[in-house]
Amino acid sequence: MLTSFSLSHLLLISALYLFILFSIAWVTERGLIPTWIVRNPLTYTLSLGVYASAWAFYGTVGLAYQYGYGYLATYLGVSGAFLLGPVLLHPILRLTRTYQLSSLADLFAFRFRSPWSGSLTTLVMLIGMLPLLALQIQAVADTVGIMTLEPQPERISLVYCMLIMLFTMLFGARHIASQEKHEGLVLAIAFESLVKLIALIVIGLYALFAVFDGSSQLELWLQQNQSALAALHTPLQEGPWRTMLLVFFSAALVTPHMYHMAFTESIGSNGMVTASWGLPLYLLLMSLAVPLILWSGLKLDVATPPEYFTLGLGLAVNSEPLALLAFIGGLSASSGLIIVSTLALSGMVLNHLVLPLYQPPVEGNIYRWLKWTRRGLIFAIIMAGYGFYRLLDGRHDLTSLGSVAYVGTLQFLPGVLSTLYWPTANRRGYIAGLLVGISIWIFCMLMPLIKGHEVLYLPLLNRIYVLDENTLHMAAVASLAINVLVFSLVSLFTRSTPEEIRAAEACAVENMRLPQRRELVAVSPQEFTEQLAKPLGAATAQKEVGKALRELRLPFNEQRPYALRRLRDRVEANLSGLMGPSIAQDIVKNFLPYKDTTEGFVSEDIHFIENRIEDYKLRLTGLAAELDTLRRYHRQTLQELPMGVCSLAKDQEILMWNRAMEELTEISAQEVVGSRLSAIGQPWMSMFENFIHQQDEHLHKQRLPLDGKPRWLNLHKAAIDEPLAPGNAGLVLLVEDCTEVQVLEDYLIHSERLASIGRLAAGVAHEIGNPVTGIACLAQNLREEHEADKEISETSNQIIEQTKRITKIVQSLMSFAHAGPHHQQHYPVSLSAIAQDAIALLSLNRQGTEVCFINLCDPTHVAEGDPQRLAQVLINLISNARDASPAGGVIRVRSEEKDQMVQLIVEDEGSGIPQTIRARLFEPFFTTKDPGKGTGLGLALVYSIVEEHHGRVDIESPIDPENQLGTRIRISLPRHIDATPATG
Repeated sequence: MLTSFSLSHLLLISALYLFILFSIAWVTERGLIPTWIVRNPLTYTLSLGVYASAWAFYGTVGLAYQYGYGYLATYLGVSGAFLLGPVLLHPILRLTRTYQLSSLADLFAFRFRSPWSGSLTTLVMLIGMLPLLALQIQAVADTVGIMTLEPQPERISLVYCMLIMLFTMLFGARHIASQEKHEGLVLAIAFESLVKLIALIVIGLYALFAVFDGSSQLELWLQQNQSALAALHTPLQEGPWRTMLLVFFSAALVTPHMYHMAFTESIGSNGMVTASWGLPLYLLLMSLAVPLILWSGLKLDVATPPEYFTLGLGLAVNSEPLALLAFIGGLSASSGLIIVSTLALSGMVLNHLVLPLYQPPVEGNIYRWLKWTRRGLIFAIIMAGYGFYRLLDGRHDLTSLGSVAYVGTLQFLPGVLSTLYWPTANRRGYIAGLLVGISIWIFCMLMPLIKGHEVLYLPLLNRIYVLDENTLHMAAVASLAINVLVFSLVSLFTRSTPEEIRAAEACAVENMRLPQRRELVAVSPQEFTEQLAKPLGAATAQKEVGKALRELRLPFNEQRPYALRRLRDRVEANLSGLMGPSIAQDIVKNFLPYKDTTEGFVSEDIHFIENRIEDYKLRLTGLAAELDTLRRYHRQTLQELPMGVCSLAKDQEILMWNRAMEELTEISAQEVVGSRLSAIGQPWMSMFENFIHQQDEHLHKQRLPLDGKPRWLNLHKAAIDEPLAPGNAGLVLLVEDCTEVQVLEDYLIHSERLASIGRLAAGVAHEIGNPVTGIACLAQNLREEHEADKEISETSNQIIEQTKRITKIVQSLMSFAHAGPHHQQHYPVSLSAIAQDAIALLSLNRQGTEVCFINLCDPTHVAEGDPQRLAQVLINLISNARDASPAGGVIRVRSEEKDQMVQLIVEDEGSGIPQTIRARLFEPFFTTKDPGKGTGLGLALVYSIVEEHHGRVDIESPIDPENQLGTRIRISLPRHIDATPATG
């Protein structure tokens, strides 16, 4: 056996190892480690190995020596909790992430809506963890003493505590913020978990292949030493291993280090899924080495106590590397638990013991105050653990210390299970049960541990209480049973407050919290900041509100009631992570209150229900999944309905705004859902509000001007009860856009009117033609017979001129009457050619205004149509343009090609067309010219011919908005695909 190691050598190794942990955390915080490593589910799973403290690394060998295979309860209990992750861990993770409950005290304070629940939980947890912290310190001190053969536990343990304290302060409380994450610490803990696993596996393999020379020799040795094998089997039949299973099952849920790593530092559901099988596998690998180490220690007759066989094996075989590996593994196991437990406990003490008694000054930096206060608490907690270790003075082995600590934390298991599965539990029951259970634990387990007595006299029962392994487990069962009994009875016979009932609904696994859809006093994030500045200070309030807005992706000018309710909940959750749920609830309740409702109804927040169902969609099974599928189908039907749907609550909050409504109003659902109807823009707000207050349930063809164009809408409404609030009648508005139907009806009416006028024009022209011809003949005869009489001759000429004018009007009427559909063959028509012909023809008429005609048509642009009729269209358009143009004006004719159409464009520099008459331009006999200067049939004829060619007429006026001058008429005609040169 090695004589000894140098104390300075071991201290240097310890400092170097802690420096490695420090470096890993430091480089991670600086972003030098890839994110896929830091946030990997396997890294998260390894960090949960913090459970395997010095108790699991050293103490389980002693536990196996004492209880045989019962030592497996240490690993199987936690593994069972993680295998039941969907019903235990996932619900707690949801609560932790939703409401920022960073500790078990936060969870109970939130669930029971009582600061006393959080404070009592913190105080009891602090007392219960002292034996476990002392265990880690004792393990390090004992192993150093064993290796140096010069025990100096006081100095060794104090130096070790100082090193751990420094690390925890630097990286556990380096910054304070809501939703606090310590990625560097998580990776460091994952590394230390890997180190102790490798150390234990290497020592186990050494025991198997070096000490026993393989499995066959091990089997032979066991056959020759039946007493060693019997010691493993007998306790399973008679020992209290079932109690141990329950104790370590609860440890996965209630111990501060496991809660912190499993929930507070969680990377999400994916990490928990991996941990549900990864952590049991990790613990299985550790447990396999325990019996090998125990048997090798018994074979070699190692001088150390059985709980230190892991270290003594290397010393017994004179292997310095093996002994150092065991020392580093134990140091790693102890350090991880102390760091994480102290960090978690400091947060609990700060939120539930310090802040309720003393609030940080508003004028200062609250974050800095919280950071340094937490560092002070870390110092105090580690020193309390050191003081408890000194108080015990090494009188107890690791098994006793671990058993007492874990039985103490077992008292919180009823509270956790009731949080998830017993909504009627209340604060009085929880506090009463915890007080009774922890009192029994203190009297039966903690006090004997401190005093060192193994026998207690019970005066009330007049009995002697002997402290041994059986009575310790009886004390565990008794404390838990009485805790549960008192908890149940008090909860059953006392009432829960309304706040507790709402919190229970939020925590229950199968239920959802249904917050009331109420209006806040603060109506904007700016007012949130102003109100929160009173308890937090302006800088802190602005930072917290801004952070909540960023997390919810809301603008700083948000005013929707639903969005403000979400903002309030998020601010409360973030403050809960920063200062604890009790303080956060008080701040939000007092400074961001709801308005006092004057209406006699309560309505639930349907938006919250929708969001929660979306979160649960992958976990719904059976009938619930089928109902959710049906709900999605009906909702999708409403969303895709080609008719606008708007659902309103009784207070006119918008609950639904489907896609058709978005397209119709050009207002997205994200902007209006959750806001009042009065918040939407005009003209929709006025139209909807007027319709709501009318008695009629249907309004047809309501004209609504939008962007200068009229829209026609059909409106319908129906009263429906709000979900989860029967008797509170809301409204569903249906908006049907019938603009196209109205335009089509107007077009048909217009076409019928044109056809009627055409028939009338044909009849009038036919009837007038003969009398006019007769009058003209009589006037000519009269002029010839009285050529000498100038007065009669002049009168005759005037009669002849008027008959010519009548003939011209009749010809126009005949042309209009025959402008209907023609079935003549269409030919390729060169737009440039017909434009040139029309310009040449109009240039011969010297009676019109002198203007300049410019033909800019592209010779390659060829339309499909009747050349003569299209020339008639162009002559009418150019003639009108000349009449509207000033002397010396310019008229441009040009062409463009677009897809399968070719466009003929006529532009002038005239006075333009007033907006008031544009709708009547194509009506027959409508003209703006002076009497006697126009028939009003030109544009009607143009419209008829273009329609005959399946084209379109568009008018833009004015084209010079600044001077309000100019008109552009655009004729769209089908393009001739295989265009060849053609003439007009």
